[in-house]
Amino acid sequence: MEYTKRRNLNRGYMKLEAWQRGLDLFALAFELSDNVGDFKSKSQFRDAAQSVSSNIAEGYGRRSLPEYIQFLYFAKGSLAEALTRAIGLQTVKFISTNNFEKFDQLHYEVENKLLRLIESLESKRNTNDWRDTLPPSIQKSINPLIR
Repeated sequence: MEYTKRRNLNRGYMKLEAWQRGLDLFALAFELSDNVGDFKSKSQFRDAAQSVSSNIAEGYGRRSLPEYIQFLYFAKGSLAEALTRAIGLQTVKFISTNNFEKFDQLHYEVENKLLRLIESLESKRNTNDWRDTLPPSIQKSINPLIR
């Protein structure tokens, strides 16, 4: 799916499957909680699911490897929260067993993609395989805009 027609270095997170599937998880959480009568439970479930892709994007946008990894761990925490909230909603019969199973399968997929992304970035920590600054070509092209 194409989310936007505009591309630049800061929007590279949109290529990440963990981010894409994280958005799918949010869409599913939104759909599954549509009939949840308790507003707070509905809102917290949706917020936790949405935080997954949001934290991936925010960390990517920070451009610092340690901060990026930190935000990926925040996303992992949001995943755990979303699953716990889904289990709670299933327990009180707001989400059917079949719908919970759909959520759990997608959640597991996102979780594994996120774990692989974290592992990949963690391996770059002690190498010089990460650029914390914008490439010179981009810096030159935006300097006239800064004045």
